Amino acid sequence: MTGVTALQQAFIPQYGLDLAGGTTVTLSPITPNGTSPSQESLDLAVNIIRDRVNGTGISDAETVRAGDNIVVSVPGKGQEEVIQLVGTTAELRFRQVLAVAPAKMDAAVPTDAPTPSSTPAASSSPSPEPRASTSANPTVSPASHSLSRKGDPEPSATPSPGATDRDKREDGRKQKSQRQDTDDDGEGENDGKATASPTPTPSSDPATDPLAGADLTGIEPSLLDEFRELDCTKSDRGQGVQDDPDKQLVACSQDGTARYILDKAVVKGTEVAGATAGVDQTTGEWVVSVDFKSEGATQFSRITGQITSLPAPRNQLAMVLDGVVISAPTIQEAIPGGKARISGSFTQESATRLADQLKYGALPLKFERSSVEEVSSTLGADQLRGGLLAGGLGLIVVVIYSMLYYRGLGVVSVSSLAVATIVTYLSVVLLSENAGFRLSLPHIVGLIVSIGITADSFIVYFERIRDELRAGRTLRLAVELAWRRAKRTILVADAVTFIAAVVLYFLAVGGVAGFAFAMGLTTLIDIAVVFLFTKPMVTLLARLRFFAKGHPLSGLDAGRLRRTDPAVRPTPQEA
Repeated sequence: MTGVTALQQAFIPQYGLDLAGGTTVTLSPITPNGTSPSQESLDLAVNIIRDRVNGTGISDAETVRAGDNIVVSVPGKGQEEVIQLVGTTAELRFRQVLAVAPAKMDAAVPTDAPTPSSTPAASSSPSPEPRASTSANPTVSPASHSLSRKGDPEPSATPSPGATDRDKREDGRKQKSQRQDTDDDGEGENDGKATASPTPTPSSDPATDPLAGADLTGIEPSLLDEFRELDCTKSDRGQGVQDDPDKQLVACSQDGTARYILDKAVVKGTEVAGATAGVDQTTGEWVVSVDFKSEGATQFSRITGQITSLPAPRNQLAMVLDGVVISAPTIQEAIPGGKARISGSFTQESATRLADQLKYGALPLKFERSSVEEVSSTLGADQLRGGLLAGGLGLIVVVIYSMLYYRGLGVVSVSSLAVATIVTYLSVVLLSENAGFRLSLPHIVGLIVSIGITADSFIVYFERIRDELRAGRTLRLAVELAWRRAKRTILVADAVTFIAAVVLYFLAVGGVAGFAFAMGLTTLIDIAVVFLFTKPMVTLLARLRFFAKGHPLSGLDAGRLRRTDPAVRPTPQEA
C-alpha cells in the first residue's frame, strides 16, 4: 500500500463538504400547468440524482429535498463541474442491441449466440405461452387489446409452427422488402444497420474475446476495444454517463451481469406516456404495460418491425437509463399502436420498479437552476484539528492503559495499533485517490470509534493467554491454545460489527452512511492486523527469555498471574 501511495503521489486524503466546502445547486421543478409536482416524482428525481453524484455513498455528496426543490451539494468541485454533473437530468432511451457478452469472460457462453443468462432467447411464436412466465428475465410482447390496427390482421413476427420452409423464406423476403421500403422513404432511423448482412468477426479465441463469432455489422470500430475492456463487475459500471442519443454506446446491465454495444437511440424516454405494473388475468403473472405518445408509438412500431426477425442479440431492444441498461427484452413481433407489454419472471416489487423507471426515467419534471453557489466548509480546519486531536488522545489513553496493565506485553498492542493506524490512513488516501472517497467528520468519528474495537481484539487474546498460563501451561503452548479460542471470539465480534456497518451503510444516506463505511473499513483492517501482525508477533516474543521466564516487567510473571503451581514455569530447554 505504501508503494502504491508513493507511485500515485497521493499522501493526503481529500476532504468532504464539511471540511473543504464545495458547490451547492438548487434545482426548482417546472410543471406544464404551474402546479406543484407530485411527491412520487420528486422522490424518484432525488434518488436518480443521488445515484449520479454519490453512487458509492463515500463521496460525501448530498442530495436532499427542500420543499419542492432539490438541493445538491458536491464537495471539492467548482460550479462548472457540478452544473455539468447535475445540470442534465437522467433520460431514458431505447436502443437496439448490437452485441452482448457476460460481464467477465470466465462466465462462458456460446459464441454463436452470445446472449447472457440475463436475457431470454427469442421465442418461436408471439402468442402467450408458458415461456414468458418461466424466462429468467423480461420479454416483450404486444398488449392483447392493442396488437393490430382496426380491420388488419394481427401482425406476426415469425411463421406459424406448421409453415413450410418455402413459406418461411417468403415471409422473410416480405419483411426484408418492407424494411427496405421504409428506409428508402427516409423513415428509418438506423440507416439500414438492422438489416445489414451479418459479418462475423475475424478468427479469434472465444475464451478471451467477448466478440468472437459475433456479428459486427454497423458497429463503430472505436467501440470494439472499449467493449472488450469494460468490466461490469465494478461498482460504478458507468452509472451517471450522459449518453449521446445520436451515437452508439457501450454500457453495462443494471445488475452488472452483462455488457452491451447499443445502437443510436430510436425512441427517447420523453415519448413514454406512462407505464404501470399489474397482474395478467390470463396467466396470473406480473407484467409491465407501457404506453407511448404519438411520435414515440410510430418510432417504436418501426424499430420493433425492423429487428423482430433478426438473430439474437440484434432482436433485443435495450432500455437505457442514466447510461445503464435496465432491461433488454427480446422483441417477438412488430408492435404497432404505441402499447406494449413486458412480461417475464416478475415479482410485484421488480415489476413496480421497472414501471417506475420507464415512467419517470426521463424525469417528468423539468428543472431550472434557481441558485448555484460555492460554499465554504461548515467546520473548517479548527474542527478538523479538534477531531484528530480527540482521536490522538484516545489512542494515547489506550497505549498508556496497555503499558500499565500488560507491561511488556503492551508492546504488542501498541505496535498493532500503530500498524492499524498506518494501514487505515493509507487505505483512506488510496480510496480518496481512486474511488472518490472524501474524509468528513462522520468518517473521522467512525475511525475513532474503531480504536476501541481494535483494542478489544488484543485484550481478548492477551486474557486468553493468561488463562492458559494460570492453568499451568508453558508460554509457547499457551500462545497457541489461546489463539485457537480467541480467534473465534474475535471473528464473531468483528462479524457482528461489520454486519451492523453494512446494514447501516445501505439503509442510511449522507453522514450516517459515511460513519458506517468508516466503521466497516476499520473492522476489516482490525481482522487483517490481528491475524497477520499481532499473532505472529506474540509467537515471536514467546521465544524470548524475557517473556518465557516470566520477568516481572513482562506482564506474564507468576506472581502477577497468581499461578498456584510454580512447577509450571518453563524449563530452560523450552525457553
